[in-house]
Amino acid sequence: MPDIPFWYKALTGKDEWVHLLGTSEGQYDIFYGIIWGTRTAFRTGLLVVIATFVIGIIYGSISAYYGGVVDNLMMRIVDILLILPSILAALILAAVLTPKIGKSVLPVVIALIAFGWMGYARIIRSDILSVKQRDFVMAARVSGVKNSRILFRHIIPNAIFPTLVLASLGIGDVVLGFAALSFLGIGTDVGYADWGQVLSFARNWITSLQTYWYIVVWPGLTLVLFVMGWNLVGDALRDVLDPKMRGRS
Repeated sequence: MPDIPFWYKALTGKDEWVHLLGTSEGQYDIFYGIIWGTRTAFRTGLLVVIATFVIGIIYGSISAYYGGVVDNLMMRIVDILLILPSILAALILAAVLTPKIGKSVLPVVIALIAFGWMGYARIIRSDILSVKQRDFVMAARVSGVKNSRILFRHIIPNAIFPTLVLASLGIGDVVLGFAALSFLGIGTDVGYADWGQVLSFARNWITSLQTYWYIVVWPGLTLVLFVMGWNLVGDALRDVLDPKMRGRS
């Protein structure tokens, strides 16, 4: 049975305190899960976003720069992958990988990377299609500069800023996806510090939340604040990188 938080006991005069935010099923300390789960959130969020960002940038850049048949073929692959529900596809892939790799963060991270790069590819493609028609790119081609140098030295640095903003917003989405998969029992072992697993411990007490409300409120509030914080970072980054927003300020 979950243990009531010490501050609630102190206010009501019930028993002596043991845990700061109480415990959930199996005497799992909620405060421990939230604090150490923050490390898991940052690790998985940054790792998945960086990997998907790099894959999407390279894939979308090649597609947009070479155009024609190459662009059509590569974008049709992206369209097919975007049709799939990302969380469901990641759930299936993580479930397949877990018996082979073992229960850890890695299967879920691989699954989220496999189905998370398409949005970056589409955004960078649309920006490169406009940038590659500019005069400085045409001058580089006439000068005999190699395609790879034009792409990675001249085009991508001038087209990457909207994708950077999207990446900063994507960290919150990745953490929510990881928490959802962990809530469903995919990935880490029982007892691992992860917000989704902390929430999953409340499933058997869903009919008693009038008493044990804190086993849902604290990890849920932590997820909301984490995602909202990264959304604010993304908005600030957009204001800094977008010339139109700088002009308004």
